[in-house]
Amino acid sequence: MRKILKVTFGTILLVLIIIQFYQPERNSDSGKNYTSDFTSSYKVPEDVKEILQTSCYDCHSNNTNYVWYDYIQPARTLVEKHINNAKKELNFNEWGTYSNRKQERLLTSMITQIENKEMPIPSYVFIHREKKLSDIQIKVLTNWLKNPE
Repeated sequence: MRKILKVTFGTILLVLIIIQFYQPERNSDSGKNYTSDFTSSYKVPEDVKEILQTSCYDCHSNNTNYVWYDYIQPARTLVEKHINNAKKELNFNEWGTYSNRKQERLLTSMITQIENKEMPIPSYVFIHREKKLSDIQIKVLTNWLKNPE
């Protein structure tokens, strides 16, 4: 029985070490200035811009600020999957390329999801507590999103 446990533990440890060599491409386009960015399309107040960049842009833009544990597998694969799915729905860096109809739909969806505390997603906020939106931030953000300038 003890030998089985040692072999099982050793195998699991070996698999965890081996999968560290697989690192999906990072979502990092740092330094690039996007003329079609959401914050370039509107006159976004600084407080709203800060909220968006702090709590939304890591997943919904072309540049993610990774922390050390985002590089450890299998979490790395999960993080990249979340980012890719999020960018398919909404990419703030590509906002200006969306049709007016899509922009209106996304604004409505953003307001609803933020007010219902569906965004940022709970699994993200669980790990990144500083990204959770306070009630005041939710109000500031949704009030502005209802009538962006």
